[in-house]
Amino acid sequence: MKHETLTVLGIESSCDDTAAAVVRLAPDGRAQILSSVVAGQTELHAAFGGVVPELAARAHAEKLDLCVETALQQAELDLRALDAIAVTAGPGLIGGVLSGVMCAKGLAAGSGLPLVGVNHLAGHALTPRLTDGLEFPHLMLLVSGGHCQFLRVDGPQDFTRLGGTIDDAPGEAFDKTARLLGLDQPGGPAVQREAASGDEKRFAFPRPLLDRPGCDMSFSGLKTALLRARDAVVTEKGGLTRQDRADLCAGFQAAVRDVLMEKTRRALAGFAGPIAAQPTLAVAGGVAANTAIRAGLETLCTDLGVRFLAPPLALCTDNAAMIAWAGIERFRMGARDDMTLSARPRWPLDERSPALLGSGKKGAKA
Repeated sequence: MKHETLTVLGIESSCDDTAAAVVRLAPDGRAQILSSVVAGQTELHAAFGGVVPELAARAHAEKLDLCVETALQQAELDLRALDAIAVTAGPGLIGGVLSGVMCAKGLAAGSGLPLVGVNHLAGHALTPRLTDGLEFPHLMLLVSGGHCQFLRVDGPQDFTRLGGTIDDAPGEAFDKTARLLGLDQPGGPAVQREAASGDEKRFAFPRPLLDRPGCDMSFSGLKTALLRARDAVVTEKGGLTRQDRADLCAGFQAAVRDVLMEKTRRALAGFAGPIAAQPTLAVAGGVAANTAIRAGLETLCTDLGVRFLAPPLALCTDNAAMIAWAGIERFRMGARDDMTLSARPRWPLDERSPALLGSGKKGAKA
């Protein structure tokens, strides 16, 4: 199938990464990332143990134009060579999302280019099509700092949620665990480093909701169990040794892995029924960069005869290349937005399913 050549600038600012990228769809259907720029805010929020929304929004406003300029320079293009501008319009921290939307509106108004608002979660869900040309339908496990859900992806705007977290997302639980153990933020990489030298069987952490049918998940109680285990060790010994901390991290990480593996098994059973060809599990989001969780899911897929697909680590975390690609997908379907495009703190991909309870640092559990 032939396509027209489309070149789109993507802008992402939903949480604590300011990003811009240029992606091109070639006539043969292949995608090419011409540039991808990400300005992180880790140092800005380090002293606070988490993302401070007001600081994040201000940093986005300061860096967006620089990221866009750098992305265009790296792609060796100017605005006249683009076909559209895509921007994350939600869900996320409203100040950051608003900063990106206003930047994109300004660029669109000044250049006359079409504007396409993109759901941040759709960016993650469609990333396997950007990187590997994955065909529809596929099963997506979106697992990140603010979200965790299983989605059947039947088209660029056709998502069916099979299950999700009813409270903390895994990435959020990793961040809270790191704070409880005095580790650096972001918590995911810090906990993984400590867990590498730990004994995952020393502490008997629960595997929440495995005793209930379905694919919904819960990680808040797991975090509480870690807090109690930590306090018990401190009471017994008067403090934590390095090995204690490593064992706590390993046990926590193993519990998250086991829950995700079992819930993925159930999601695949529900997804694979009507699919004649080999089903594909695609994984995206920052927690997909965790090597233990990734290895567990790969092993599960091998055992079940399911294709496992995960994007490169740089495209697991927030980036604008996925937003540009999701914009291309929507643009080809005729989607256009105007100056009434709104920034949305909550924006479920599957609007037919009832909302899940709770909210995370990126908005609603959608």
